[in-house]
Amino acid sequence: MSSILRQHAEHQFAEELEALAKNDSDRKPPNWKLSPQSVVTYLLGGKLKNGFEVSPKYIGNKRLMEIAVATLTTDRALLLYGLPGTAKSWVSEHLSAAISGDSTMVIQGTAGTSEEAVRYGWNYALLLADGPSKKALVETPVMKAMQDGKIARIEELTRIGSDVQDTLITILSEKTLPVPELNTEVQAVKGFNVIATANNRDKGVNELSGALKRRFNTVILPLPDSIEEEIDIVRRRVQSFEKAMDLPAEPPAVAEIKRIVTIFRELRSGVSLDGKTKIKTPSGTLSTAEAISVVNSGVAMATYFGDGSLKAADLAAGIIGAVVKDPVQDRIIWQEYLETVVKPRDEWKDIYRACRDQGI
Repeated sequence: MSSILRQHAEHQFAEELEALAKNDSDRKPPNWKLSPQSVVTYLLGGKLKNGFEVSPKYIGNKRLMEIAVATLTTDRALLLYGLPGTAKSWVSEHLSAAISGDSTMVIQGTAGTSEEAVRYGWNYALLLADGPSKKALVETPVMKAMQDGKIARIEELTRIGSDVQDTLITILSEKTLPVPELNTEVQAVKGFNVIATANNRDKGVNELSGALKRRFNTVILPLPDSIEEEIDIVRRRVQSFEKAMDLPAEPPAVAEIKRIVTIFRELRSGVSLDGKTKIKTPSGTLSTAEAISVVNSGVAMATYFGDGSLKAADLAAGIIGAVVKDPVQDRIIWQEYLETVVKPRDEWKDIYRACRDQGI
């Protein structure tokens, strides 16, 4: 398994899930692997009665995770909503892993996602040869989840066309998927539910209909409240990346991560950390996920083109790439930020020079 680039959550954290199951004495809903209380512990981390340490997968408001888990015990589906990079997909995957032991029943929403990708499709060779039959039916993740009593995941629900979105209404309200070609239907087994994700920053999204919105309970995932919280998220995810990629570089110092997070938070909020300098906001989201990507890229640079120790020069290109999405407006905003905020900080001289050396 060590050769797999990215394991599914239920495999990567199998030891934790097993430990939680052994120590779980609370009531479990039908077909759930863990009780709701243990699912929240799996997400937020904690120490079990036997001393086993569960690592946090989500760092943030505990109440939000409790609401999300409680929703999945009811007949309402869960919509995780928020800005890009707020861990919507990450939370969705880990909820599915903890509840169903299977996070792979997923539909990736795009503008080209068809009704057949949500409901069911056909093996056209068998369909032409023998006509409609159960053998010719191609099951979707939603159909499989209904039959197995598991969680189905739909990523980027608002990227899917409105007419295709509404095919979910019967599934979510009646817990039934009609198959008129076979004069039959699939009825959901207890434990079935849907977790969908959507963000409110993308262009070209399709609004959910009122009827579909009513079938979801929406949990809005915010950006990290404090700089310390965001630094901790980035640090943990970078450590996970280094382990998966088997990089021999030194672990990045918290000080370097703090500088990246500070830059992103200042540009996001439009004001310096001390509140003294107003800053223009670039067009990008500058999310926590992008901060993780910048540090990961810097670690790779330090490993293969440096001495293994993360330095400002390893991070500069990644920072600029994350900030300057519009080559005209964002470039001006970035140059102004460099001169008015970064340059005056004595302990940031190295990152100022490294960014200036990039020619932007």
